Amino acid sequence: MPPTSDEAPRLAELIGGLSLATDLVAGLPLETAMRTAVVASRLSAELGLPVGARRAAYYASVLRFIGCAASAPDMAHIAGGDDIGLLGALNPIDTRDAPGALSATARKIGMGAALRLAMDPRGPAKLASAHCELASRLASMLDMQPEVVRALAEAYERFDGRGNPHRLRGDAISVVARVLHTAFRCEVHRALAGIDTAIAVVRRLRGRELDPSSADALVRVGRDALSDLGAPSAWDAFLAAEPLPTLRVARARTSDIARAFAYAVDAKSRFTATHSTGVGALVEAAADRLGLCHDDKANAVGGALLHDLGRMAVPNGIWDKAGPLGPVERARMQGHAQQTEMVLSFSSLTRPLAALAASAHERVDGSGYPRRVAPPEMGARLIAAADAYHAMTEDRPHRRALSPAEAARTLVDEAKAGRFDRAASEAVLAAAGHTHEIRARGGWPSGLSDREVEVLVVLARGRSNKEIARALRISEKTVQHHVTHIYEKTGISTRAAAAVFAVEHRLLDALGPVGR
Repeated sequence: MPPTSDEAPRLAELIGGLSLATDLVAGLPLETAMRTAVVASRLSAELGLPVGARRAAYYASVLRFIGCAASAPDMAHIAGGDDIGLLGALNPIDTRDAPGALSATARKIGMGAALRLAMDPRGPAKLASAHCELASRLASMLDMQPEVVRALAEAYERFDGRGNPHRLRGDAISVVARVLHTAFRCEVHRALAGIDTAIAVVRRLRGRELDPSSADALVRVGRDALSDLGAPSAWDAFLAAEPLPTLRVARARTSDIARAFAYAVDAKSRFTATHSTGVGALVEAAADRLGLCHDDKANAVGGALLHDLGRMAVPNGIWDKAGPLGPVERARMQGHAQQTEMVLSFSSLTRPLAALAASAHERVDGSGYPRRVAPPEMGARLIAAADAYHAMTEDRPHRRALSPAEAARTLVDEAKAGRFDRAASEAVLAAAGHTHEIRARGGWPSGLSDREVEVLVVLARGRSNKEIARALRISEKTVQHHVTHIYEKTGISTRAAAAVFAVEHRLLDALGPVGR
């Protein structure tokens, strides 16, 4: 039931609904994260864990793939563009079964992908590191308990010490992460081949990938813990599985949660590092200029932050294609708007945002998509104008970024032609003009120098060291020197985390077009 007007919403309902987007990017059936959380909750109860650890296992499971987009560009490179298909092929494979991984990749993606996968022995560790670091950072942003943050950082470790990224062994891995490993491995195989196969896989991986205590507990509860997971939807079971007392979230914090998922979406492509958060900022400022009421403004900002959730369901080979899209590719690309609406419609807490977010690519003259109708609400029209303006100021595979002045002129022309609402466009342009921040040099976060910030900004936009050197007219050796110091000072170690750090501290806005 939706919460009453004076009752704070359940955190599980909000996170659970949004987890559908992370299922999509991981190539998993919808509700996999929620079903994994159900198994983890029941498994941790069987183990007799204290309520804090049981709650951590529940939330770590539903957030299991929130960092998955960090590895999407590399997975797409391996898979010839189909990062989602490759992840889907690898999810059921024992993480140390190299022949099985290559066979599954060749069968589902192609021999070329299998060969590329085999050519980089450090690939699994790098992919796991990117995924785990982004997931744990986003969990921190969500104010999750430390046990959740740690478990997500250990999501690819193995009990036998042969996992990634840190090769932790046995009890050096947190008990929450060990429960998560068993619950996820069980659910993936249950969905593929049924309960008996899932239990057999857990038995086989006991003491290798999986903690013996967790594996034994799963075998003990067996069918009793898994029999209802084949139902058409796990929603009710998921909500019922949360350890008591259930967590509530202040309504004022829902935008912070939306922002964390926006970071996850934007990490999927190097062309979108600041997109969703940038659109959200423009809509927030523009809504004030138009005098929207508190609720309408909150819905518009939430819809802006989450308007591209459905991008998770589309392979990077489409988003990052430099040439024109074919008819099927275009249909899949445009279908992301409907996927956004589906994800947001799942929970009563995000349902008010669904139509707003799905209208981000509609036009007032009916020339947009997916429904080709004029968005009726001003909030939707604001999102559409802000999305278009912000996208124009970002690089895309087929074009370079426009300057803010060029983007503004284009939006004005489009509004005059009747494709965008004039009032919404004026408000967005005014917001862009009055909120653009030129930060004074010096005083950067984490003690970064001026040049280190410039390197970080270009790094966050997905550029290689060679491209950074070319953009800033310095040597590759100097770039590597700066990158090493950036990682030491900020405590991060991957490009995906660098992008989140840069957005968090508004560094890309502060330096404008550097590195574009």
